[in-house]
Amino acid sequence: MHCPFCAAQDTKVIDSRLVAVGHQVRRRRECFECHERFTTFETAELVMPRIIKNDGTREPYNEGKLRTGLMRALEKRPVSTEQIETLITQLQSELRATGEREVESKLLGNILMEKLKEVDEVAYVRFASVYRSFQDIREFGEAIAGLGDKSIK
Repeated sequence: MHCPFCAAQDTKVIDSRLVAVGHQVRRRRECFECHERFTTFETAELVMPRIIKNDGTREPYNEGKLRTGLMRALEKRPVSTEQIETLITQLQSELRATGEREVESKLLGNILMEKLKEVDEVAYVRFASVYRSFQDIREFGEAIAGLGDKSIK
C-alpha cells in the first residue's frame, strides 16, 4: 500500500476491524517514512449484475452513481457513514442474490427505497420524489401516508 502523503511503498497495519456488517475490513496504517497514519477499506470484488434502464439501455452497476443519489437523499440527515455503507452493502447483496446477470433499474430503486424507509423516513420521501418523478403535492402526501402508523408515536 502506497502512503497517500509521501508515496512511500512501506506501510504497516496498526489496527483492523470489520465494518459494514462484516463485508468490509477497515485498516489503520502508518507509513514507515513520514509516520503519517491513514485508513484503508478492503472489500471483496464481486461481479454485480448489469442494470437495464427504463429506456432499455444496459449499463454496468455503478456504485458511485448509487452513492451520489443516496448522499443527495440523506443530505443534512442524522445518518452515519457506517449506516450508509451498510445500506449499500445490503443492496449489493440483494442484487447478487437474485442470481441474474441483468436486473431492471426498477428493482434496484425499489430495494433502495425499502432500505431508506428503515433508515430515515425523510430521506425515503426525498429519494421517492425523484425516483418516482412526483408531479404534485398529492403524490408527496401519498408517499408520506404510505409510511403508515409506524411514524406516529
